[in-house]
Amino acid sequence: MMPDKDVSAGRVADSQSLVESVFPQDLLYKYEIFSYRNAASILANGFQSQFADIQNALRKLEISKTMIRLPGGSKGPIAHHVDDLFGDNWNETRISADLHVRLLDAKKKSKILSQYTREGYLDGHRIDFVNGKVALDLEWNSKDQTYDRDLYAFSAFYDAGAIDVGIILTRGKSLDNAFFRSLGKVLKNDGSEDIGDVYKKFGASTTWMGKLLYRLDAGRNGGCPVLAVGITPMCVTDR
Repeated sequence: MMPDKDVSAGRVADSQSLVESVFPQDLLYKYEIFSYRNAASILANGFQSQFADIQNALRKLEISKTMIRLPGGSKGPIAHHVDDLFGDNWNETRISADLHVRLLDAKKKSKILSQYTREGYLDGHRIDFVNGKVALDLEWNSKDQTYDRDLYAFSAFYDAGAIDVGIILTRGKSLDNAFFRSLGKVLKNDGSEDIGDVYKKFGASTTWMGKLLYRLDAGRNGGCPVLAVGITPMCVTDR
């Protein structure tokens, strides 16, 4: 089988020694963590309160096998669980901005030749959690193109000066096909077993770390520093 050209191991990420200098060992054991554009240092040194919140949430994150087997829908049990890990100071946020343009006389800079406003220059970009200038999005099992939307939103917020660093929490590489095959059949909403196989819900073109790192290596985050955090089997309980 030919390798997937749209998958990466993080070839242009910051050195892992940088990540290891910032994150405690228990979280390095529990998650796959990649930093781009010094995101780990910016988060740890510039936003200590938000960094503490994130570490606390990552320590509390526990996904049961039952949660994985249940239907997802627009917002499944895993998304609801992550919602509960963050306090009221982390808000789903949408950005909206108009662009005011002035054309100045090149010789007499104080003279305005014309000016206009482009309304809705930025509009509709949403991020799951924003606290101050730190943003976080969760991507558990969407189409992998969703990463493009997330990174574009991070870039728009960053260029507008609304955030300084973004984090994407997603499925790690170690939550692979073999792991999902081990879970057997999917469940119905009432908890009874259905006929489909769990692994078929998590295809190669859904949101997992390899697809995210490919986009980060390609620079689709623009200038925004991004931390990629991958959920591993260490986060999964037998319940």
